[in-house]
Amino acid sequence: MTVLDPDVDAESSAGSTRLPRQRDHALRVEPMLALEWSHAIEPAGGAGVAAGPAQGRRAWIHRADEQQVLALYRAVGGTAPAPWWLRALDRGVLPSRAAGFAVEDEVTALLSARPGWVFVPWAAEGEVGYWEFVPSESGAHGPAEPTTAQFTDRHAGWVDLLPAHRGPGPRRPVEVTPAELRERIADLENLA
Repeated sequence: MTVLDPDVDAESSAGSTRLPRQRDHALRVEPMLALEWSHAIEPAGGAGVAAGPAQGRRAWIHRADEQQVLALYRAVGGTAPAPWWLRALDRGVLPSRAAGFAVEDEVTALLSARPGWVFVPWAAEGEVGYWEFVPSESGAHGPAEPTTAQFTDRHAGWVDLLPAHRGPGPRRPVEVTPAELRERIADLENLA
């Protein structure tokens, strides 16, 4: 926001023309959407480590009226950091924020009950977080990027599965639904 200093005299560089003092003008405050958005996605309360997406739902975007959240997100622009479900909701491919939370909760119920899966809450700004299968980080062929399940708005299954990866080149995500993840989880864990 912009705030004028009432104690500063504005004078021209030549010094001959005296302009009115800033305090003679009304204070002008302009909201900055980017700042407002950063506050909207910031979790309320003290910092803590979430054991799942539901524990991280402490920001304004999780509690405020869904239409207000969408309006502010759209005002900030499509490049603002946001969780996957808000991007999907904005595009009209997810029916509600609650539907996004249901997807996160279904994946959490599956993975938190299985040994070796750990929720990583420190994803990119505005993002939900992701799940890693820790035993896949090491193995017979040396260290690897672990098998990862992350939420996405790229497809209607809402979950990208990234198998453990060693060596050069990018990992290629496998598009799955929570139900498909449930069906394949034992096989995925055995590959690690």
